[in-house]
Amino acid sequence: MQVITLGTGNPIPSPDRAGPATLVRAAGRDLLFDCGRGVLMRAAAVATGPMQFHTVFLTHRHSDHISDLNDVITMQWVMTPGPTPLRIVGPEGTQRLVDLTLAMLAEDTGYRMAHHETLGYEPVVEVVEVADGVVSDDGGVRITCAPTEHSPVKPTVGYRIEAEDKVVCIAGDTIPCDGLDRLCRDADVYVQTVVREDIVANIPAPRLQDVLDYHSSVTQAGETAARNGVKALVLTHPVPGVAPGTEQEWVDQARAVFDGEVTLAADLDTFTL
Repeated sequence: MQVITLGTGNPIPSPDRAGPATLVRAAGRDLLFDCGRGVLMRAAAVATGPMQFHTVFLTHRHSDHISDLNDVITMQWVMTPGPTPLRIVGPEGTQRLVDLTLAMLAEDTGYRMAHHETLGYEPVVEVVEVADGVVSDDGGVRITCAPTEHSPVKPTVGYRIEAEDKVVCIAGDTIPCDGLDRLCRDADVYVQTVVREDIVANIPAPRLQDVLDYHSSVTQAGETAARNGVKALVLTHPVPGVAPGTEQEWVDQARAVFDGEVTLAADLDTFTL
């Protein structure tokens, strides 16, 4: 089982960090969690892509987590030899998001169908909306979800992937909550988006300071990991970004409250369980 942080960036464009996206490889399946900017470029770097994605999972519908969903849909459609459903799982509202995305793509879809004789069908997307409980349990991979807390963004969910006697938690954007505790309990790897509260609180920009009340701080992520017996904590989506030479500060903040392994992820970091 592998966890690959395809994109580890936050909403502010970075030359080094693509948008939020994590790949979990389990029992021969490539499972994509979120579709931030540049996701397919990063996926190509690890020899996968839309034709190989077994399922795409969305944690929520903030723009930085879904900005390249349209690219995933389009490329899966044009790269497969026949009508092949793209399976997308996400919280309530995901179907509407997909419908609107397909509507936005309609003109391009028409152009491509008019040009390619073998492309006589529109994109096929199967959506499963989830809230709390088992998402799927087959092929040696059990996936469950639970509600998280990212208010006013509602609903939001995180995911727990169990396969090959290992457990991975993909939390998404959330503050500590009961659902998050359930997802990451005894996890081998817990992937959490984080903010540096000590930095953001001192930046005189109210719009930036607003992020503090609906994201986990690095310390809170460490506390969640410690409280739930996590083995390895992976910090991603760092806000306000990581200044050169300060990487260890992020790790040290989490280690102050958590004795397990801590990594400040970069794009394409791979964790093999």
